[in-house]
Amino acid sequence: MLYLRHLEFLKLVFIHGLTAFGGPQAHLAMMMKTFVKQRPYVTEQELMEYTAFCQLLPGASSTQTLTLIGFKRGGPVLAILTLLVWILPACTIMCALSFFVEYIEGSSRHTDIFKFIVPMAAGFLIFACISSLPYSVKNLITGVIAVITAIATFLFFGKPYIVPILIIASGIVTNLSRKRIPQTDTKPGKIRWWNIWLFAIIFIIAGVLSETARKNDWTYRKPINLFEHTYRMGSLVFGGGNVLMPIMYEQFSVRPEAVKNKNPNVIQIGKKEMLTGIGIVRAVPGPVFSIASYSGGLALKDMGPSMQILGGVIGMIGIFLPSALLVLFFFPIWNMLKKYAVIYRSLEGINAAVLGIMIGSTFYILKDVILFDGSTLGFWNIAIILGSAFALIFTRIPPPILVAVSIALGYFL
Repeated sequence: MLYLRHLEFLKLVFIHGLTAFGGPQAHLAMMMKTFVKQRPYVTEQELMEYTAFCQLLPGASSTQTLTLIGFKRGGPVLAILTLLVWILPACTIMCALSFFVEYIEGSSRHTDIFKFIVPMAAGFLIFACISSLPYSVKNLITGVIAVITAIATFLFFGKPYIVPILIIASGIVTNLSRKRIPQTDTKPGKIRWWNIWLFAIIFIIAGVLSETARKNDWTYRKPINLFEHTYRMGSLVFGGGNVLMPIMYEQFSVRPEAVKNKNPNVIQIGKKEMLTGIGIVRAVPGPVFSIASYSGGLALKDMGPSMQILGGVIGMIGIFLPSALLVLFFFPIWNMLKKYAVIYRSLEGINAAVLGIMIGSTFYILKDVILFDGSTLGFWNIAIILGSAFALIFTRIPPPILVAVSIALGYFL
């Protein structure tokens, strides 16, 4: 079979899915080590470009970036396989946790072993910043862009609008000079419209069916409503998991209380259960969007175990499908646009902005980590930050080993 030659790549993706802690910024740093340094599936410049491009789209940016690596390696089929292999571990864990949420509510012990994951993630980000520096800062203006975007990211971290604004503004700044990259003649390529049509058709059909099921109170209206809710969120949410989670909390826990009298069969998840999932998903490897499998399981919990599992699957498909369709549609267009000087010049500023965003994210992550208070915990945090960065920069130790060491230290210390 043709795709047998990609088994090594998919194996790395699977391991990445089991060990990628720390959120999107840390995921990027781990991709840098695994798919650029350990196995040169993409270059540093390509990874930075993919990351910047995905930040401009709604959905799970780190998932979309990894999907594009698979797309480069083997086209649309491998891209979809990459997406599935990446999201399945996290979604499986989160769906399973929806069965046991009552046993872990109110307990902080489940996060104790992960207390050194944040310092480890900071070490990964330091590595990514150092590795990206030669490709992102090549002159004075890109250096200024990196510094400004780092400060802005730190000050407005978590705001859904900040990253797209920084990337677009940086691309505009480097377009002010037209001397470095002259315009060359280029022919526009053919655009494949099928996946954007599929995205739109699913969006419309899901909305119509969901509203019809609600009005007519269909017996199995909840699975239909659940798919529409998650597909809509995956289609419209900018800013990653930090933006998705409060939207889910409002959709599934807050809003149902206000409409319960008028709509008694509305999907409703208890506030405490939802907040527990929001806390746990940060300690689970893989994409933060996997919380959709947890909320999907809880949404159909009252319909029995088999429907609860189905709810986890619906949540997974609904939240990740629009991201995949959008990125696979727009990326070929982006590649065609890069042939124009105005876009090519923008990449210089965009790459510098991505570096600045990583630097700002590093400092934001570190602001809540105990470091210099003279305590034993502070000592270990510093040791893990520096040790992780040193190991990634100067050794060939795979990222999963560093993750395992951090978890082991969290357990024993």
